[in-house]
Amino acid sequence: MAKSDISQQQVLSALAEVRDPALNRSLISEMLIRDISIKGKTINLTAVLISPEHPYKSQIEADINAALTDLGKVKLSFVVEVPSDGRERGVGSEPIRTVIAIASGKGGVGKSTVAVNLAVSLAQAGVQVGILDADIYGPNVPIMMGVSDDHIRPDESGRLEPVIAHGVKLISIGFLVNREQPIVWRGPMLHSAIKQFINDVNWGSLDYLIVDLPPGTGDAQLSMAQLLSVTGGVIVTLPQQVSLDDARRGLEMFRQLQIPILGVVENMSYLEVPKVGKIDVFGSGGGEKLARETDVEYLGGLPLDPAVRVGGDEGIPIVVSQPKSAVAIALRSIAADIALKVSVEAFKQQKRAIPITMIN
Repeated sequence: MAKSDISQQQVLSALAEVRDPALNRSLISEMLIRDISIKGKTINLTAVLISPEHPYKSQIEADINAALTDLGKVKLSFVVEVPSDGRERGVGSEPIRTVIAIASGKGGVGKSTVAVNLAVSLAQAGVQVGILDADIYGPNVPIMMGVSDDHIRPDESGRLEPVIAHGVKLISIGFLVNREQPIVWRGPMLHSAIKQFINDVNWGSLDYLIVDLPPGTGDAQLSMAQLLSVTGGVIVTLPQQVSLDDARRGLEMFRQLQIPILGVVENMSYLEVPKVGKIDVFGSGGGEKLARETDVEYLGGLPLDPAVRVGGDEGIPIVVSQPKSAVAIALRSIAADIALKVSVEAFKQQKRAIPITMIN
């Protein structure tokens, strides 16, 4: 065979040992190499990334080029395909591939701010994202996304169309009641509202549904676990001890509900002051300590920045208003990390699934 005559089998054999480091699985065995075509000495192919802003993209590209270098010239393209965790959710004909729950254990730690900015960061990376504001008593997501004046009503079939802001689909009780109207509901009514937000919203196809849980470990959290299969949970805390104690309860809540814990995010880790340096306003190292003591991953800390509060009040998340700020960069990094962990968890769920063959 002449050197210029490259077969597809040669390409497949050469790539057999190339892996996605996050999965530690062969790209070929997991069907993450597509569209192989050969023209002369040029090999065209597409590699599938399982999450947006995949941290190992450069390594995968280098490994593919190294594996094929003796065969010919490589023209490689990438496509992002978020895997489904394979769970049944009963939310319509189109899939919600993964669900990420954001919890805190207590209020005032910036949980909703983190949830909103994570969602917008993922949408900016080119995937389909939704936010379910499950904080029925204090729905802040509409304000933070700049759509607090929007109102929606069910159509004739009882379905709700989500509001779209900053490329993210969102639903909240704030779209159904006046802003000043208090929600004085007992558990069954809360359960019913969350059920409607899951089953009666035209979410369409989503790669990620971010669920902003209310503070605490009560009815809303239990309803969410009962009604919606959650792929993984994230805990948001402040460095101070009182916040850590409540965050630990939120973390253990995930464990009791058998929700995999993706990690801990420490908000307001420090304040950067010109000519002074970092000031630990709320203490230091608390989030890392909590993660270490509970044997989960520390996803990172977010600096205290007044622009975050301004963006939340004005409905422009910091990753949009000041994308080059330290806190925006940290948020995007954490979003990419969480997205990758969720995709890896989705692969694990798929592998655990037992196929059932019907016998006639």
